[in-house]
Amino acid sequence: MIIMTCLDDNGAMMFNKRRQSQDRILRQQILTQTAGSKLWMNSYSAKQFEGEIAENIVIDEDFMDKAQPGDFCFIENSSPAAYEEKIEQIIVYKWNRKYPGDFYFDVSLEEHGWKCKETEEFAGHSHEKITKEVYEK
Repeated sequence: MIIMTCLDDNGAMMFNKRRQSQDRILRQQILTQTAGSKLWMNSYSAKQFEGEIAENIVIDEDFMDKAQPGDFCFIENSSPAAYEEKIEQIIVYKWNRKYPGDFYFDVSLEEHGWKCKETEEFAGHSHEKITKEVYEK
């Protein structure tokens, strides 16, 4: 599976059981990149995509258990560490800001041999700069 997540500069994903931020241009980029593949997520994340035309979104609370090789998983409030052996690629979108956080991305990229293979910056709608990093082993 290929996981996609959004992090602040401290590696935080959420604060007080809420996503730190969201961006509609980022959502469109995710939908474009995953077109033709399954895009798994839980019901919390699916709320962010309401109103989008995306037949590839699969909503399931156990989505990381069910995702197959080549499937995408968008994670916001789920811990990927237990699934690291199944992960083929990690796509991190960085907000390039420090937000309050209390739920953190729990895969240690460098310590576990993940290498950044691609970096791209783009302007979002609510963020002047979003950085996309693609990691592989």
